[in-house]
Amino acid sequence: MKNLDFVLLLDCYGSLLTDRQRALLEGYYDEDLSLAELAEPLGISRQAVHDSIRRGERQLEQLEAQMGIAARLKAARVLFHEIEQLSEAAPEPVRSQIADAARKGIALF
Repeated sequence: MKNLDFVLLLDCYGSLLTDRQRALLEGYYDEDLSLAELAEPLGISRQAVHDSIRRGERQLEQLEAQMGIAARLKAARVLFHEIEQLSEAAPEPVRSQIADAARKGIALF
């Protein structure tokens, strides 16, 4: 089963991987390709693809442990959702402005 947290990690840190690892991870997570579908055009085994994907995942996890960008993005998104919910209690002219700003913030992440 695929851990879709790697999609966010790949967005944050994918440019720090090798071109091949990034391409394999993007194919696996973003395009939902199987190991066989990734291996065939490269002329390598499914096991080689699997190993490369796992190495890339470990690198992404290490980068996140060092920098924490994905965790901060998730936290910001939660805060924008909370702001949007809390804006419902504000008087009308302000409510719309707050809700719009929160939606814009959510869209950034």
